[in-house]
This record gives sequence, C-alpha cells and structure tokens, in this order.
Amino acid sequence: MASIKRKLEVGQPECERAMEKPRLWFFLLPGIVVLNLVCLCKAIESPQYEVVHAESDFEVRSYVNSTWMSAPVNELSFEKATLFGFHRLFQYIQGANLNYSRIAMTAPVVTSIIPGAGPFRSSAYAVRFYLPVKFQADPPAPIDELHLKPYMWNSRCVAVRKFHGYAKDENVAGEAKRLAVSLSRSPWFNSTSTESNYSYSIAQYDSPFHFIGRANEVWADIKAPGANGCESSGVASY
Repeated sequence: MASIKRKLEVGQPECERAMEKPRLWFFLLPGIVVLNLVCLCKAIESPQYEVVHAESDFEVRSYVNSTWMSAPVNELSFEKATLFGFHRLFQYIQGANLNYSRIAMTAPVVTSIIPGAGPFRSSAYAVRFYLPVKFQADPPAPIDELHLKPYMWNSRCVAVRKFHGYAKDENVAGEAKRLAVSLSRSPWFNSTSTESNYSYSIAQYDSPFHFIGRANEVWADIKAPGANGCESSGVASY
C-alpha cells in the first residue's frame, strides 16, 4: 500500500502538468492565429509609386493619384490618435459602410500630423487607409457614426525616410527631424511643399502583432522640378 501511495504522489505533479498544457495552449492560440494571419497578409495592395531619387538615408518618390478613407482625430498623442482613427477605419473595412462591403487590408496605414499646438506641434491628426484598386473609383460610403470621409490623394512628390521598431510618441518627431536634416544637406534643400496641409506623415506597414522587422516611414510632401511635379533633379542617385 505504501508503494502504491508513493506512486500516486509521484504521479500527481505529472497529472497537474498535463492539465496545465491545454490551458497554456488555450491562451496562446489566439496570438498564434493572429500571427499566422499577419504572415498571410504580406501580399496586400499599396499605393503605386516610382523612386526618382535615392540616397543613403532617404529617397524621393513620385506617387500617382489614389483614393483613401480618412479618419480625423483630435488628440495630443500620436499613438492614441492612430489607435482611435484606425479603430474606426477597421470597422469600416469590416462592413460598417452603406454597401456592407468587406474590404481587404492594405498598407501602409498613414497618420498625418496637422500643424498646430501641443507637444508635437499638433493636436489634430488624419489617419488614412488606402483603398484597394477594386474600390478606388467608387468607395463604399461609411456609416455616419464613424465620421469618416474619402480623401483624394493627388499625384505628388514625397520625401521618405525609413525606420524600424514601433512608431511611438517618443520617436516620430525625431524621425521627422532627421528627414528634414537629410533634405537640408541634399539637392532637395528648401523643397518642402508649402501647399501641403500636413507637417509630415507616419506610414506604418505592419500589424501591432508583428514584433520583428517592423517597417515604418516618415513622409514629407516636397516640390520638385518637372512638368509632372516630381522628376529627377538630375543628381546621380547613390
């Protein structure tokens, strides 16, 4: 009997561990599913552009006309503005529109900083979602409660600086400043567009659940020579 009792006592922790494993997988499963979905979404649509000038720390792109859905947000924090704005946009693409259309995810999600007061010289933002080609000409109208509106993005010249990690309140202004410094030392000096309504924009290409190798960009509208508004300045790219 003592031998049987010892076997039961030894076996008890094994049994408990066996019970713990299903519980652990239960909590991990949603995250694993999300990460798999993120991997499957790599081949998603993005706005069309051509690189017209490239240097070691920035490049200049020519973007064609495109239609976006825009969520205006009044908020001091860049992170909160992006979160609140994208929450409304996500409802829209999940069917909260007058057509009940489900819209495929695209990249990047762009948060544009509107000049003003506050720690980032702004208290207003516009969070934008690029519409797939299928909906470019005739986007589904959002329901009124979401306070969204289509945004026609005319062809333009954009200076772009890439950076990694998460785009946060602590780093976005610094990345924008680095882009401005790079432009000041380049042939594109004094080329920042005065016609733009935005100080700069942050483009984010990855889901919040994508932890490694995240891709972000700072965008700044610039003026450039040429009939199309964005042509190479003739300086060799390197």
